Amino acid sequence: MPRFIALLRGVNVGRAQRVPMAVWREQLSGLGYTGVSTVLNSGNAVFDAAGRATAASHASRIRAALRDGLGQDVPVIVKSAAEMTSIAAQNTLAAEVLAASDASRLIVAFTSDAEALQGLSALAALVQPPERFQLGENAAYLWCANGILDSEAGKALMGKAGRAATSRKWATVQKLCALLTV
Repeated sequence: MPRFIALLRGVNVGRAQRVPMAVWREQLSGLGYTGVSTVLNSGNAVFDAAGRATAASHASRIRAALRDGLGQDVPVIVKSAAEMTSIAAQNTLAAEVLAASDASRLIVAFTSDAEALQGLSALAALVQPPERFQLGENAAYLWCANGILDSEAGKALMGKAGRAATSRKWATVQKLCALLTV
């Protein structure tokens, strides 16, 4: 049965857009998904789905369930297990910067489609060395050497420039990928 990862944008940050993970797991199960588990409290879930539905159709169903069930209309990005494996493998920045740096400063940005991903290419102009930016086939990668809040590219990714994306720290991406093999 195909496995997928759902990523919610902008939930459980401060008091806005609260999505209790236990309720979300119940909603996902109610949609017919199995093997549902969540990671952390930031809107990450792994699930199995019968049939041949696409990641985009899963995202639409999940977004509608969140809107109708919890009153939260938040962007939902769904990636297949194959896409997540590819995203992890394409992150050449991990090998380049993590041996001597803090993994919490390496960010992976996910988008729902190729057009939105190409929109993130504008971040490259904001990168100040020793920061690094990489645009992959399925995600963008940003290493903020001095931290996200001290990076113009990092602030842009969290703001308007990154509105079509949701981002996760590299360690979270690794945890999500590990759940795909369970």
